[in-house]
Amino acid sequence: MQRTGMISPDTSDRPLIYRGLTSEQVRFNRDYYGSNILTPPPQNPWWLLYLDKFNDPVIRVLMIAAIIALVVGMIEGEYAEALGILMAIFLATTLAFLNEYQANKAFDLLNNVYEQTPIKVIRDHKFTQISRQDLVVGDLVYIEQGNEVPADGELLESVSLLVDQAKITGESKAVKKLPKSSFKPHHYPQKTYPPFQVYRSTMVAQGHGVFQVTAVGDRSEIGQLAQAVSSIKEGQLTPLNLQLEKLSQLIGMIGLLMAGLTFFALLFQGFITEQIVLNLPQNCFLFLVIISSTIILLPMGISLIEEGLKSFDLAVEFPDFLSSWLMSLGSGLLIFLGGISYFYYRGWMDNFNDIFLPPSVGILLLNYFMVAVTIIVVAVPEGLAMSVTLSLAYSMGKMAATNNLVRRMHACETIGAATVICSDKTGTLTQNKMQVEVADFPCLNCSNYSQKEVYQNLIYEGIAANSTADLERTSQGEFSPLGNVTETALLFWLNRQNIDYLPYRHHFEIMDQLPFSPENKYMATVGKSSVISGNIIYLKGAPEIILSRCSQQLTSEGIKNLDNQNQWVQTLQKYQERGMRVLGLAYNYVEIEVKEENIQPLSKELIWLGFLAITDPLRPDVKKAIKSCLNAGIEIKLVTGDSQKTAEEIAKQINLYPPQNQNNSPNYHLTGQAFNQLNDGEAKEIIKTLKVLSRATPLDKLRLVKLLQENGEVVAVTGDGTNDAAALKQAQVGLSMGSGTAIAKEASDIILLDDSFNSIVTAVLWGRSLYENIQRFLLFQLTINIVALGIAFFGLFIGVSLPLTVTQMLWINLIMDTFAALALATDPPRKTVMNQPPRHPQNFIISPQMLKIITGTGLIFFLFLIGFLAYLERDGTVNTYELSIFFAVFVFLQFWNLFNTRSFGLQQWFWQGLGENKAFLAIATMIFLGQICIVQWGGKIFRTVSLSWRDWLWIIFGTSIVLWIGELGRFLLRKKTDKPL
Repeated sequence: MQRTGMISPDTSDRPLIYRGLTSEQVRFNRDYYGSNILTPPPQNPWWLLYLDKFNDPVIRVLMIAAIIALVVGMIEGEYAEALGILMAIFLATTLAFLNEYQANKAFDLLNNVYEQTPIKVIRDHKFTQISRQDLVVGDLVYIEQGNEVPADGELLESVSLLVDQAKITGESKAVKKLPKSSFKPHHYPQKTYPPFQVYRSTMVAQGHGVFQVTAVGDRSEIGQLAQAVSSIKEGQLTPLNLQLEKLSQLIGMIGLLMAGLTFFALLFQGFITEQIVLNLPQNCFLFLVIISSTIILLPMGISLIEEGLKSFDLAVEFPDFLSSWLMSLGSGLLIFLGGISYFYYRGWMDNFNDIFLPPSVGILLLNYFMVAVTIIVVAVPEGLAMSVTLSLAYSMGKMAATNNLVRRMHACETIGAATVICSDKTGTLTQNKMQVEVADFPCLNCSNYSQKEVYQNLIYEGIAANSTADLERTSQGEFSPLGNVTETALLFWLNRQNIDYLPYRHHFEIMDQLPFSPENKYMATVGKSSVISGNIIYLKGAPEIILSRCSQQLTSEGIKNLDNQNQWVQTLQKYQERGMRVLGLAYNYVEIEVKEENIQPLSKELIWLGFLAITDPLRPDVKKAIKSCLNAGIEIKLVTGDSQKTAEEIAKQINLYPPQNQNNSPNYHLTGQAFNQLNDGEAKEIIKTLKVLSRATPLDKLRLVKLLQENGEVVAVTGDGTNDAAALKQAQVGLSMGSGTAIAKEASDIILLDDSFNSIVTAVLWGRSLYENIQRFLLFQLTINIVALGIAFFGLFIGVSLPLTVTQMLWINLIMDTFAALALATDPPRKTVMNQPPRHPQNFIISPQMLKIITGTGLIFFLFLIGFLAYLERDGTVNTYELSIFFAVFVFLQFWNLFNTRSFGLQQWFWQGLGENKAFLAIATMIFLGQICIVQWGGKIFRTVSLSWRDWLWIIFGTSIVLWIGELGRFLLRKKTDKPL
């Protein structure tokens, strides 16, 4: 039966209830009240950060060595050794400080992006978007589900508004918010935070509203609490960092043992060869000095042993006093003084020359001590974790330039190990440029013009009032979308017909609203209509859901029974099969007083209006990106709330599964309802072949992620809505959209700034390349470690107690610890990594192949250098000229091996891609020229003499055989695998 009393609203004006601030008022308020930026927490000045580097146990040992060397230097009048150690301390601390400073700066980018988040406001009597930091007191801000409240304010209007205030109250339950005009104190218990106030950094869990800003920046509640909620935690340890720390600890413990063995071996050699000849009091005094020094240095040893045992998962805790530097220093001095007292009692102190060590023996012992210290310095890869952090920070910056904003550092490496990507459809696979292509409303076929106009107004009001989106008029007179892209597509459809949605919206008095949710799959709004004389409820959403709630339809002849529902279903499926998103619209008259709890019962026995079919074309590069992932061994699973037919058509378009194979595997495609009916055991088996999950709810998506993880998969998930937050947080890598809600972004690890699936492929490429670069760095460093430790220890057994001096080994340590990290860990990604399957996340970073190369190359280098050292010592002595040649040969062997290491796993010529890594070329040049300068002009500090140009030609070209052997091996490997360059 036809409902009478329909009227047409006055659309001659374009009303906005609020005017907002003018440009002049914005400037005044910003100057008077300040900007909407939280002052970052006070940071330590750079000089304190620099001093912190001296807390490193290895640096402390070097400082002790420098003091001893200075004392001996004052006695002997020779300061070369002391200056060399001081220079090493300066370089080590300065480079560590600069690397940490640069890594920390990468996080500033995140805070900057946070402050640039777009906010929807009313200014100069129109909607517009500004960045969060540009908000001022007095601004009128529109917030809706999924938004983060950008400043403190007082609500002017709200519809079903629930806000999660956990960040300021600690309570996870969302609280209802309402305007002050609707607030009745006797209906609400007394609370610290009134229900008509909203606060910065809280989250809108449901509904929407408009508030006026009352406090910004540091004057906001969160600012006064001094909680830098927007800042990203620094210094997070990634799984890779933890793995490498264990490796560092193990190597450190081995280095300590080697240092102790070397010192006592040198001491034993000194007594055997009669380099050390002492009387009884002097032997006792030497024993006292060794015992006292060991106790003083005990904390460093305890620390290295504890950390080393942890790498074997052996938690051995020593008493706290053994780790205290103050306690050990006091104990060592006490024992020393007690020994001196005993010597006095024995009468040995009558003649100091009888007890104190001769200067020559003191210098010899200092050299022994310095060799032991140097072994620790070389063995302990103290810069390993720092270098990895630098590499991760470098990758973060590069990934941000390719539209991947990394929020959590571990995501840089983890995304490279992803085995499954659960992808959303809208905006990720498609362009997110929705446009209404078909509008099918039978009532518009009415031949009576006046009646048709009434029907049109009903449809227009149903679209305008039952929406939270808006259109912003640009300076060129065009419109840009504000809000949900599906809803703005409907507004643009009205706009193309010269229909302004604002009069319809503002003449409609909203009584209540049920926001869209993936569970309901529709949105409902109840209010007093300006089109009919009474109250009305409008619904829009999934057409099959809306149809199931309808019993009548509005036709050209008025309201009729819905007796052709099957015909409508077939029509809807026809558009869904073309990959379109279809929205159904319905309405009904409301006679009762509306309350929030009875809005859902009203959404039944509705009158069907019709539907709109919306197109959202695929991104041009998405097919290629999907193919790249599949070639890389990464499974793609499309998880969407769209209909079965729409999801299936999109899957076909992106070649997710061939159409002819669809019937061969019934588990390629499931609906959320069918998936929900499976028990976990059945679901775990089916998801191995599942390609598409349509009509999925947030709980379906979360369950899919959990079951995939239980199957041993490393899961990456894309999402843009509040409903995606749980799955984003559960996944190993959550990928939110740049256009997504604040809640989704906060739950994610990486933000795709361009919303494109192709950016995910780029992230995987960087993640895999980063891991391989760190492997190359370790390959180079550990090879030098083996050789340097072996030479330092075994060199003394062939009669050369110091093949490499302290300053020489510190220079070698600088090459392998810092320069190599910068050169190798920042190598640009190679697309060949996308032709390999994903690595297992639990695999140790040192692969069996790496272990073979480290031990094989290290052993060959060691045997050659020991043999070369024995040759130089053939006449019983080794002079400074010969040791200078040995030092140069040692470094240039590692220099050429640097190029081999860079080509590890690539099977390519060493010069390929060199031009793409300017840092590698610069550092290689620095090492090359630096080594020549050190030998030519290092003098006593580095124990070198100048070499002739013939010597240099022999050294450089002779050691380059390392590179040519590596090239030959790669050539033979290419021939064996028939791999073209």
